[in-house]
Amino acid sequence: MADAQRTSEPTNFVHQDEIWKAHVNAEKHLAKDWPNKWGFLEETCKEYEQESLKLKEEERKKLPHHQAARPPTPPEKIIHVGPSPSVPKTTQAFIGWRSAHPDLQLEKSNTLHHGRRSFLKELGWPLDSCS
Repeated sequence: MADAQRTSEPTNFVHQDEIWKAHVNAEKHLAKDWPNKWGFLEETCKEYEQESLKLKEEERKKLPHHQAARPPTPPEKIIHVGPSPSVPKTTQAFIGWRSAHPDLQLEKSNTLHHGRRSFLKELGWPLDSCS
């Protein structure tokens, strides 16, 4: 709402320029005085970082051998990818073309068997109560 009122007021460009110059001069003055007022924080921050690194190194050295971080195993040693079968030429053959090969099926073990338990029977409700 204040912006709508500002657009109808005439803008004094000289006054806006003076305000901008005052902001820039204030920022230059503050930037020049900052090291004298707050420069001690830079040294304190650097000391804190060095102390933090030393503590981290000490903690790494204190860890027992069995808890130390091991280098990561390259994925090539774990994952073995074989060649893909050729892509089918028709869209009908494209559906399920990878699962048709026994070595590319998602279910590597036996088929999954779901139990015959019913949630409704567990609650003691009649079977037709949710239909």
